[in-house]
Amino acid sequence: MAAPFVDTAKITVRSGNGGNGVVSFHREKYVAAGGPDGGDGGRGGNVVVVADDHMSTLMDFRYKRKYVAENGMDGSGKRCTGKNGTDLVLKVPRGTVIRDAETQEIIQDISGDEPFILCRGGRGGWGNQHFATPTRQVPRFAKAGYPGETREVILELKLLADVGLVGFPNVGKSTLLSVVSRAQPKIANYHFTTLFPNLGVVYVEEGVSFVMADIPGIIEGAAEGAGLGHDFLRHIDRCRLLIHVVDVSGSEGRDPVEDFEAINQELRQYSPELASRKMIVAANKVDIMQDPELLQRLREHVQAQGLEFFEISAAAHQGTRELVKRCAQELQDLPPVAVFEPTYVERPPEVDTSGEVSIEQFDDTWVVEAPWLQRLMANVNFSDYESRSWFDRQLRASGLFDKLEAMGIQDGDTVSLYDLEFEYQR
Repeated sequence: MAAPFVDTAKITVRSGNGGNGVVSFHREKYVAAGGPDGGDGGRGGNVVVVADDHMSTLMDFRYKRKYVAENGMDGSGKRCTGKNGTDLVLKVPRGTVIRDAETQEIIQDISGDEPFILCRGGRGGWGNQHFATPTRQVPRFAKAGYPGETREVILELKLLADVGLVGFPNVGKSTLLSVVSRAQPKIANYHFTTLFPNLGVVYVEEGVSFVMADIPGIIEGAAEGAGLGHDFLRHIDRCRLLIHVVDVSGSEGRDPVEDFEAINQELRQYSPELASRKMIVAANKVDIMQDPELLQRLREHVQAQGLEFFEISAAAHQGTRELVKRCAQELQDLPPVAVFEPTYVERPPEVDTSGEVSIEQFDDTWVVEAPWLQRLMANVNFSDYESRSWFDRQLRASGLFDKLEAMGIQDGDTVSLYDLEFEYQR
């Protein structure tokens, strides 16, 4: 039995929380009043995605659906910063596209060698050493670390291949792949022998080679989910060149012209851009052809559309050499294998600001803490005016300023929100 092939997976990933800062004061013999020396918390671990050429499916993600990076350690006295959390590295097959599960937007295409940070670890909180001022020499508060990011994503494998084989089941695609490359796909005389994509490297001559992909045969209605074609059409999305294999033997009583147009219609329904890709037509099984008229009708139909036409017999190794040489020539002038550009745009988080808020007063400093406040601040770019304005509106809408005024805050007092401090003005 063939090993299961998994080319999509839905997972939840979460980066580590930042460690907490601590309240600590220097203690040393003969030092009467040591200053604050509370260390910062460590950064939470990132979730990093890298391409692994030794993986061919997403099988590893079939049963384990949640991945969490390590939290950062809390700080300690003597200005010691807590240890950063260890990054969680997720290995995926090269060619995996990461999509946002809710919007289906592309976050990243893992086709290169550069690691991609999918979720950043939370920043560590500040120790009380940061809050000492000439008027506040004994700060008795520190800051908690920021929470990590959580994302629900879809992993979608799109094979990296130069040439894709398309056609109805049992037309000889797998046989062609086995003949022109070192791939060894399962071959038999029945429909859907191929149950998952196969890749093979085609060596044309010294210094000239390309990757060919064989996907399960497409049937009418594949674009709507019929048969196996719907599941695997994504694997020819990147292909620079398509070889349309058509059975002209007449052994199954099918019309090659009708088959040719039916497959092209499925490609158009799935992706108009894919259907417009450069295509070469290969009339297969000419060695057992029963009616030469079928071959001639297909030739005239294909050439009338301006497409190149080859007569081959994959089983008899007839015409296959000429076909791959022509493919290599075409590939020299075609764009490289497509890499999908990210379309995902970060959106302001939807944070419930109705939760509990802790407010403590230390002289003229008001320390505010709340779990929802951490989540809100983690998504604010304080160097950007628009982002700061949005943050201010969120705070006012939450009623935080009303609570501070009710507790007696004065203009000029300091408001401390984790690692952010600002002077309060009505």
